[in-house]
Amino acid sequence: MGSIAENINYVLEQVRVSAERVKRDPSDITVVAVTKTVPVERINEAVAAGLKVLGENRVQELTGKHPSLPGVEWHMIGHLQSNKVKYVVDKISLLHSLDGISLAEAVNKRMVRLGLTMDVLVQVNIADESTKFGIKPAETEQFIDKIRFLPGLKVQGLMTIGPYAAGEEEIRGVFRQLKLLADRVKELDFPEVEMKHLSMGMSNDYKIAVEEGATLIRVGSTIFGQRN
Repeated sequence: MGSIAENINYVLEQVRVSAERVKRDPSDITVVAVTKTVPVERINEAVAAGLKVLGENRVQELTGKHPSLPGVEWHMIGHLQSNKVKYVVDKISLLHSLDGISLAEAVNKRMVRLGLTMDVLVQVNIADESTKFGIKPAETEQFIDKIRFLPGLKVQGLMTIGPYAAGEEEIRGVFRQLKLLADRVKELDFPEVEMKHLSMGMSNDYKIAVEEGATLIRVGSTIFGQRN
């Protein structure tokens, strides 16, 4: 591993190469720097090197780091419990992990109270792994049709997590399925629903994700080094 700035340049170069391989514009892909367990000092190095979008998995870490990192865009990328919604919705610009009706209703209730709207991505458990959260692929269209009436939410796309120990073709298949699902939702032309974003790909598989249509990749250890 090099310095954080060198690591970021490496990731951006890999994104460029992967995007151009499938004739995509690299500027259509945003690197979300995953800051789980990373201290503020090291996050500041990444911000100074040009990364302005940060993603947190844990509510407590996000609320603790938020005051020390002004001028950046925060995304909540980990599982969010309904009873923790009130702590983060005024601090984030995008929730990647909307994974159930109870969470959708909790976010909606809070946003309506604030007079605001939250951009959300629906998390889909494409690989049907019992250890992961997310809506079943076959239930995704019905789920979006139900939550699109909540005035405090605006669906902006889908998110998934690739199978970690799988081979490249299996990972590629999962990401491809998410893209096909997004295309199907787009064809339904639900009012107030956009399939603007596909959040998929992490340090081990972001290059595949870019080739399969990701607009948001969530990269942590390749930028900051292995977590403690």
